[in-house]
Amino acid sequence: MNHILLVDDLSDALAMLQDAVRAAFGPVPCTLARSVHEALQVIDSGTPFDLALIDLALGDGSGLELIERLAQRQPRCAVVVASIHDDDDHLFQALQAGAQGYLLKDHPTDWLAAQLQGIAQGQPPLSPAIARRLLRYFQPPAPAQVSSASAATDLSTREREVLGLLAQGVRIADIGVTLGISRHTVGDHVKNIYRKLNITSRAEAALQARHLGLI
Repeated sequence: MNHILLVDDLSDALAMLQDAVRAAFGPVPCTLARSVHEALQVIDSGTPFDLALIDLALGDGSGLELIERLAQRQPRCAVVVASIHDDDDHLFQALQAGAQGYLLKDHPTDWLAAQLQGIAQGQPPLSPAIARRLLRYFQPPAPAQVSSASAATDLSTREREVLGLLAQGVRIADIGVTLGISRHTVGDHVKNIYRKLNITSRAEAALQARHLGLI
């Protein structure tokens, strides 16, 4: 590793990530950023990075924007999320944006360092809880999911349109613009979709939309 980007709005978290990086790779140069704005300036400056560790919840926006920018500008940079969030929505949005790994920050520094070292061997760094979520996502649907899939026949044409866009990661407000309806109406459709399909997250919505051939 020649140069690493670390992005987190908490000084303690930045220090912890820097310790993990040093434990994994030695005294490699690190650029620290504490906001989306600061990180975008660094990325847009053209400074090349081999690895970026990015928190998702930053004070002035989402780390997803940084993941997407790095994927566009520096496709050879290994982008890894370092977050406290272990839910499906954060995980799958990060992967869709271009993240190549997802680590939870509550692990010991030496464990994080070992995961980072695996990048050189092409091993995606994943916390166990995140790996389990990925495995569950691709497992055959349970009976309850099958019944919820059959309930998809109750979806209206408009609800199917909303579900398809929702599963593609389109924001509520943008769904409204695309379909020519208010964001409040979109919200009502989303509630109905979740109720009819017995789901609670965008990740589950994406899975159901895939089963229905909407994406």
